[in-house]
Amino acid sequence: MPVQFRDYYETLGVPKTATDDEIRSAFRKLARKYHPDVAKDKKAAEEKFKEINEAYEVLGDSEKRKKYDQLGADWNRPGGFQPPPGWQQWEGQQPGGGFYQWGGDGGRVQFEFGGTGFSDFFEAFFGGGRGRSAFGGFGGRQATAERGADVEADIMVTLEEALQGSTRTVSLRRAGSNKVENYQVKIPRGVHEGQRIRLRGQGEAGARGGKSGDLFLRVRLARHPDFAVEGSDLIHEVKIEPWRAVLGSELVVPALEGSVRLKVPPGTQGGQRFRLRERGLPGVSGKRGDLYVDVQINVPKKLTEREREIWSELAKLHGA
Repeated sequence: MPVQFRDYYETLGVPKTATDDEIRSAFRKLARKYHPDVAKDKKAAEEKFKEINEAYEVLGDSEKRKKYDQLGADWNRPGGFQPPPGWQQWEGQQPGGGFYQWGGDGGRVQFEFGGTGFSDFFEAFFGGGRGRSAFGGFGGRQATAERGADVEADIMVTLEEALQGSTRTVSLRRAGSNKVENYQVKIPRGVHEGQRIRLRGQGEAGARGGKSGDLFLRVRLARHPDFAVEGSDLIHEVKIEPWRAVLGSELVVPALEGSVRLKVPPGTQGGQRFRLRERGLPGVSGKRGDLYVDVQINVPKKLTEREREIWSELAKLHGA
C-alpha cells in the first residue's frame, strides 16, 4: 500500500514562504467556504474540508511544518514517493518479534483506512501511526504470544460531531488483502481531543487460538475557522471598531448552534473577554462548557480628512 505525497501548500493555496499569519488566514478563508454546514454540495465540501484541515494540522504547527518541509524535496521521485534518508521509522513490533518500517519499499503501511478524515500520508508521518501495531497493548505491558496486537489510527471529528455525537463508517484494508472491512463507529457526544474509541477484536488476529487485538481510533478535533478549543470551552476572537468599544454595542457572534447576540458595554477594553454560558462543548460530566469572546480593537489604518479632524478634536478634549 504505497503512500501518496500530499502537497499541503497547494491545498491551502499558499507559497512555501508563507508566514504563519498567511497560512492561518488561508485556512480560515477556505474552511469557511467549504464547511459542510454552509456548502451546497455537502459531500464534496466535506472531503475538501478534511483536506484543508489536514493541511493546516501540519502547516499550522511549526514543528510539523519543519518536518514536512524536510520531506518535500523527494516527493516526486520516479516510482512514487519515498522519504529521504534517515526517515525510516520503526513503528511497532509485529507478532513473532519482527518489525516494520516506513521507507525503503516506497512508504508502505500495514493497514489502510478510509472514512477517518486523514490520509495515509498524514498518518505515516504526523499521526498516531496509521495501522501501527501496539504489540502487547498500550502502556508497555507485555502480552502473551497468543493475543493479536492492537492497531491504532486517528479519526478527525468536527466540533459539530463532538457536540451532537454521530455515527461514521470507517473502512479498513489489511496489508496483502483486497478485502475491505467496514465498521460503524459511534462517536459519542462530548468526545474530546486525544480520546480513543475502541473497537474490540478488530485488531490483528491472534495466534494459536488466541484473541484478536483491538482497534483504537484516536480523536483529533478538526480545526474550526471561528473557534479555538480549550478543554470543553470555545474561544472566539472578534475585532470591533473603536467607537463601538467606547460607546457600547451589540454584536452577533457565531456559535456551534447558530449565531448569538452579545452586548458589549461602553468602555470595553482591547483584550477583554466575555462569557456566554454553556455554549461550548459537552464536558466529561455532560455539562457544556462556555463560549468566550475575546474582543480586540480594530484601529483604522487610513482616515479621511474629516475623520482625522474628529480624532484630533477628541485628542484635544483629553488634553493630548
